[in-house]
Amino acid sequence: MSIQTRKIKEFTDLLAWQESHKVVLTIYKIIGDFPRSEMYSIVDQMRRSATSITSNIAEGFGRRTYREKVQFYYMAQGSLTELRNQLIISRDVGYLRSQPYLSVNQQLNIVHQLLQGLITKSKSFINHTS
Repeated sequence: MSIQTRKIKEFTDLLAWQESHKVVLTIYKIIGDFPRSEMYSIVDQMRRSATSITSNIAEGFGRRTYREKVQFYYMAQGSLTELRNQLIISRDVGYLRSQPYLSVNQQLNIVHQLLQGLITKSKSFINHTS
C-alpha cells in the first residue's frame, strides 16, 4: 500500500490555508450579530486578524527562501493569537455565545497545529541547506 502525496502548487492547496479560510468565513458570519456600535472597533479588528492569518500563509508560500516562509508563518501565528484574544473579549462582554466561541476556538487549534507543521517542515529545509 503506497501513500499518495498531493502536489502543492498554490497557497490554496495548503491545508493550513484551507482551515484558516474556514475561520475567516466563520468570523464574518458571527460578527454580523455584534452591535453596530462595535463595527469599527472589535469587529474590524477581528476581521483584520482573521484575514491576516490567511494572508500571511499565502505570502509565506509565495516567498523564495524558507527563512522568509517561516517568518510569515510565524506572523500568521501571531494573528491567530490576536484573534483568539479578541474572541475571549467578545465572549466575556456578551457579544459571543459559548458555543460559537468554542467552535471557532477549536478551529483555531487546528490551524495552530497546521501552522506549527509548516514552520517545523520549513525550518528543516533551512537546517539542511545551511
